[in-house]
Amino acid sequence: MAFNGKWESETQDGYEEFCKLIGIPDDVISKGRDFKLVTEVIQNGEDYSWIQYYPNNHVVTNKFIVGKESEMETVGGKKFKGTVSMEGAKLAISFPKYHHTSEISGGKLVETSTATSAKGPVVFVRTSKKI
Repeated sequence: MAFNGKWESETQDGYEEFCKLIGIPDDVISKGRDFKLVTEVIQNGEDYSWIQYYPNNHVVTNKFIVGKESEMETVGGKKFKGTVSMEGAKLAISFPKYHHTSEISGGKLVETSTATSAKGPVVFVRTSKKI
């Protein structure tokens, strides 16, 4: 139940380069640059509801069971089917344009997204504190 609770972003490393690479429009990138994203996680064993509250009242909710294929949604609103797995203590999923992991480290929620560009990997790390 380590993920359970509400989390507010503190730092975002690699945000702009990552967002541009995966096709997020510049105006959306600008709004999200200093936005305190809130992530609410409701965890019941292997069953999760992962809710993220973005600027302009945009909410993305993904419900999944670890190891089972689920209908998911990207931040850009695209629907896809994916399977969340465990990589050690990390939740991991491959979105259409990037690989994403989430873990609790030092009492913080650390989300790492990695996309591949022509120049190599672009990594975005968001760290959030529990609220």
